[in-house]
Amino acid sequence: MPVFLAAISTILGAVMFLRFGYAVAHAGLVGALGIVLLGHLVTVPTALAISEIATNRRVGGGGEYFVISRSFGLRIGGAIGLSLYVSQAISVAFYALAFAEAFTPLAPRIEALLGMAFDPRMVSIPLVLLLLGLMLSKGADLGVAALYVVVSVLLVSMALFFAGSPLPGAAEAFRLDERVANPDPFVTVFAIVFPAFTGMTAGVGLSGDLEKPGRSIPLGTIGATLVGMVAYVAIVWKLAVSAPAQVLAEDQLAMGRIAVWGPIIPIGLACATLSSALGSILVAPRTLQALGRDGVLPAPALNGVLARGAGKANEPRNATLLTCALAIATCALGNVDAVARLVSMFFMVTYGALCTISALEHFAASPGYRPSFRSRWYLSLLGALLCLFMMFQMDPLFAVLSLAAMCGLYAATKRTPAGETGQDLGTIFRGVMGQAIRRMNIRLQRRRSARLDPDWRPSVVALDPRPSTGDRAGLQMLSWLCDRHGFGTYLRLVPGELDEETLERSDRIKADLVEICKRSYPGVYAGTVISPSLRQALVQTLQMPGASGMENNTFLLEFEADDSAEHVERIVQSALLASRADKNLLFLRHGERRFGDRSEVHLWLTWHDTQNASLMVLLTYILLDHEDWEDAEITVLAAYPAEHVADERERFVSLVEAGRIPVPRRNIRFFVVAEGEEFRELVGRLSSGADLVVMGITLARLQEKGTDLLTRHPGLGEVLFVMAEEKVAIE
Repeated sequence: MPVFLAAISTILGAVMFLRFGYAVAHAGLVGALGIVLLGHLVTVPTALAISEIATNRRVGGGGEYFVISRSFGLRIGGAIGLSLYVSQAISVAFYALAFAEAFTPLAPRIEALLGMAFDPRMVSIPLVLLLLGLMLSKGADLGVAALYVVVSVLLVSMALFFAGSPLPGAAEAFRLDERVANPDPFVTVFAIVFPAFTGMTAGVGLSGDLEKPGRSIPLGTIGATLVGMVAYVAIVWKLAVSAPAQVLAEDQLAMGRIAVWGPIIPIGLACATLSSALGSILVAPRTLQALGRDGVLPAPALNGVLARGAGKANEPRNATLLTCALAIATCALGNVDAVARLVSMFFMVTYGALCTISALEHFAASPGYRPSFRSRWYLSLLGALLCLFMMFQMDPLFAVLSLAAMCGLYAATKRTPAGETGQDLGTIFRGVMGQAIRRMNIRLQRRRSARLDPDWRPSVVALDPRPSTGDRAGLQMLSWLCDRHGFGTYLRLVPGELDEETLERSDRIKADLVEICKRSYPGVYAGTVISPSLRQALVQTLQMPGASGMENNTFLLEFEADDSAEHVERIVQSALLASRADKNLLFLRHGERRFGDRSEVHLWLTWHDTQNASLMVLLTYILLDHEDWEDAEITVLAAYPAEHVADERERFVSLVEAGRIPVPRRNIRFFVVAEGEEFRELVGRLSSGADLVVMGITLARLQEKGTDLLTRHPGLGEVLFVMAEEKVAIE
């Protein structure tokens, strides 16, 4: 009941008495009902979200701040919590100023008695001081007891209002779309009325004083939200059928003219605003106390002062003093509408954050998130988007200022030790990304098409048996080929049996590799393979599913030009084993040039490259699309016997033009070559200065020639040998 009463007394508050007649007059019955519906499209998802999050874990003191900080982490939670506290503290002033409006009918008598013009601040500031005295002397117990009395008076005033008769002329004027002449725009009316719906989380601030917050918060919050929605629909209908639009527009207390006993409406207004002010002054100091207890405030000394409580109930007296000082300063401004707009914006930020947390937690699907009450992710997402949208619809300037203030608070909030933050935003987003990747991987696997895919892209895996974590040309090539168009997996072999020692060493090597890739080779996924031999590691790697959801379709091997014959032989044997898995094979032979200035790529085609040509051309295009090679040009050099040159030239030019490969015709050169020695001499003479040479090989020739096939053309710089097992289509 304390949660329900705190929420319903805030929902059925000052705006209901002072502004709903205006809303019906300017928006009509249908428009006013639309405002109620739209407002609850924000508040209902928020009520469901806060109920869900509150039942996931023990809710401590601090209410909404506690929920947000334990889900987003203390730094982001602190920024939102500070803005929430400011809005709650300013709400005390807003309700105090609205309370003063209840004395408007008595203004002539007050002016005659005092001999001076009536000013609402004559009532609002003493009221705040009175509430301060009550809180310091009696604490929360008096506040909760007072809520019962206030809500009782509120119910009586509403009952007398609904029992009232229509004003003269109301029946004749009633239409569904009846409005005053030159009405205010719908968005303006919504902005003025929306604060009426923003009280449903008021009771959450009592979380630290509840015996069973996980039960009380959902029941009280959702119950108050639904009761408030029904009440507002009934109030809009009663106003529309009981008074002409012009009367509703001119008299902000027109409800008193409709009620059976008119004075009950100012009394109800006074009780509603008093209860709302009481609820705010109960909640705001507890939010500030929780912020101080978590050490979130920028001034360390201030945290201890505000966190300190008094008595057995740990009453936040210091926080209450500061809250009342801020409320009095706001009351001194005397502008109810400006204060209301500011309060609404900060509450919108809070509601949007709560809905965002709920939606993200649904997507993250963390086993640690086990609320006993569950909302729906689409409702939470709808609430979050509507909060952001309506902020800018209501007042773009205030929306920008609110978001800027949030960013400023985030920058000012001190970072707390990782062990004290609980779950942070990064944890939630990692969970969301993991779930998104999992679902996409499964979908990609199920829809994987067969050969000749026109949208073929490289999914390259490389296994490096060398122990060094230093710079690798193969890692660089992998990064270039897979940065945008494909996916690259780089694995380091950790020799040995799987045990605690090798696992620890593997973790260290992987951490080093991840850091290297993060710094120098973006787009590459790094890992390790523990295996007693290179052959077994290779078998493991070839069977490994692709980390991107695609099957690994290409295997990359690398060696240096001055490596021993034994090492090159191991590369050949690895390639022959890999060929059984139907993978495309890439062999990168590199030396001291390290790709020179990356300005010239030579692509050599021969009579052996019928199946290799498309893959060679596509890989070269992908390479040159990388920013490191953006100034490079492709030169295609083709060597064929005399009888095939004309046909092959026409076929290749058509392939390049149809596939939109950026190779100028002037860079396509065909040569008549009769035998292998002539070809080797031609390659050495024309391509010795190229930064990268791309050449094709076949499995049959690799089996026949072995290491000689990979070590020929010693005068070249870096060479990428390509062996295609797939028929890659270029269309």
